[in-house]
Amino acid sequence: MLGDRLKKLRKQHNLSQEELSKKLDISRGTYAHYEINKRQPDYETLKKIANYFNVSLDFLITGNEFSNSPDEMWKEFLDPKTQIFFKDLQGAPEEKIEELIRFWEFIQERDKKK
Repeated sequence: MLGDRLKKLRKQHNLSQEELSKKLDISRGTYAHYEINKRQPDYETLKKIANYFNVSLDFLITGNEFSNSPDEMWKEFLDPKTQIFFKDLQGAPEEKIEELIRFWEFIQERDKKK
């Protein structure tokens, strides 16, 4: 899950939650909730985290190191207006999330041909 990946990355960089939260300009409590999967960071915060650790959004969200979906897809997926459609995905197995990514990429490619 996302929280496990965040914790692992933070520990690999020998950072405390306090140190990392300051670098990300968020409260330690907010960050702590991300690590224990009580809250989901928004797109901008995920982007900051990905940039800080030099990893892709795909890796943070799905754990897949070799996938690199467009940031626009994640921005749309993580938008509070569209999250209502995806609320059931929180806690879903990673293969289901990856399937959704492939479906979204298919839709994007289809729309380009119109």
